[in-house]
Amino acid sequence: MKRKIIPVLIALILIVLVVGVAISMRQKEKVSYGTDVMDLRTYFDVEEGKLAIYLQEERVAEKALLIDGTCYLNLTFVKSYLNDQFFYDWTEKKLIYTDALGSFVATPGEDGYLQYGEKKNAGYKACILEGESPFLALPFVGMLSSLEYYVNDYRLLIKTSWEPYESAQVTADTKIRYQGDVKSEILCDAKVGESLEIMENLPTWSRVRNDEGIIGYVENTCLGASWTVTPERKPVKSDYEAPEYTSDRLYEKVCLGWHAIGGVGGNSTLEEMVANTEGMNVISPTWFSLSDNEGGFRSFGEASYVTRAHKYGYEVWPAWDDFNYRLETGENIDDTAIFSSSEKRGKLISNMINTSKSLGVDGINLDFEKIGAECSEYYGQFLRELSAECRKNALTLSVDNYMPNEGNKQYRYDVQGQVVDYVILMGYDEHWHGSKNPGSVASIGFITDGITKTLENVPAEKLINAVPFYTILWKLDGTEVTDEYLTLVNQADFIKRMKVTPVWDEGTCQNYAEWSSNGKTYKVWLEDLDSISMKLNVMSAKGLAGVAAWRLGYGTQEIWTLLSAFKQM
Repeated sequence: MKRKIIPVLIALILIVLVVGVAISMRQKEKVSYGTDVMDLRTYFDVEEGKLAIYLQEERVAEKALLIDGTCYLNLTFVKSYLNDQFFYDWTEKKLIYTDALGSFVATPGEDGYLQYGEKKNAGYKACILEGESPFLALPFVGMLSSLEYYVNDYRLLIKTSWEPYESAQVTADTKIRYQGDVKSEILCDAKVGESLEIMENLPTWSRVRNDEGIIGYVENTCLGASWTVTPERKPVKSDYEAPEYTSDRLYEKVCLGWHAIGGVGGNSTLEEMVANTEGMNVISPTWFSLSDNEGGFRSFGEASYVTRAHKYGYEVWPAWDDFNYRLETGENIDDTAIFSSSEKRGKLISNMINTSKSLGVDGINLDFEKIGAECSEYYGQFLRELSAECRKNALTLSVDNYMPNEGNKQYRYDVQGQVVDYVILMGYDEHWHGSKNPGSVASIGFITDGITKTLENVPAEKLINAVPFYTILWKLDGTEVTDEYLTLVNQADFIKRMKVTPVWDEGTCQNYAEWSSNGKTYKVWLEDLDSISMKLNVMSAKGLAGVAAWRLGYGTQEIWTLLSAFKQM
């Protein structure tokens, strides 16, 4: 019996040993580390002559070009992520960057660039064309932008913000792997003492980034305790220092009145128009209007007017518009045709500056109201270039604007907030003449909302709100709606003749009157001491830089006294 049992036991022991060895081999295979190294060109998914782009830690779809040792970025990428002040003139084939003092100009394929008209030999081409697409040299972009960058054989890392991050030191030589698995392919070594940025903590692995911008996984057992790093920007080495956007602003709040002039003869009405004003310190005669698509304009300006206005203590900021000449002649003036051309923009700006200096005015009031959505980038560039020239010539630049909404972003409130001296809101036309839509010219909600939205892009110390010295009388005859203007000078007598008593409307913060006569209904939301006081209260609470009035000749003595008091608030 014993002889039979012993062979069976031996067989069982052998089976157990074989199974144990197999299990041990499998366990050993499981914990052994993979040695395959991933090709970094495959990892970064780039071909020869191109670099992967990482913005902060995020990979973007675009790729950079590497040509003769210089890295180049697509203009669209630069404007979208790094600096939208770069402008490309597709007609004249030139790259332009305008700062507070002037412009940098680069011609595709040419070495260096022009800075304020002076040739700079950079040792690289600032701009090249890849097909029809402009690409900008990274050193050129870096010099003019708030960023830092690092380049290796396969990738470009760009930093535009410097937020605190977690870091840990490598405590044992290890590998950074493509995935959090010992079998995953190796991306690179991580040596003892090396610091890695911790991007994500997992139970047994951490997602990390090294100084070369390689992102992968390291075992937690090879990392020490983490600490918080507050990075400092390492600016691109350059002799260029971005000039400050200084502003030529008044030492007190602005109180501006527009002087509507329909011809040279209108200049003789200056004394009449300012006779009952109080507290006004700036006058803006409507002298200039674009007259062609080449940068030309018509003018009603007279130096003698400026001399007389100065005697009253007024600064003179004449208005330049893009619509009055159209209305006078029927000519089709195309803003886009002018502003999209560097040559035409330059001609117009030169004319504006030279005319202003010859007349002895103190500033320019820009009143372009026909800017289309397609003109947004061109108008922004025009503002930058005009601003630089005004700054050089000590001319105050103010720009008139509609109240901001989704339909007029092309007026570039963001650019205006940076480059101009004063941004003026036309705080009226909530309901306008000929709109067939009865309502207030400027309700308190309309004003408050417009100011609040504008302050998202414009500092309060630059923002002026214009108040209307008029209202609209609406006449409803069945379904037909007509209207006419009432000025503050004549509306009180008109209401008295109509024998109606206005009632305060809390919704608009205006006195409202409605009556019927001969089968017709009349409605009017009055602008008066009460309504304008409410607007000025909002403007004061928001810390605005001043008030403007459309227009001289429409306001009463009492209203001007009110505006004068606001100037002292």
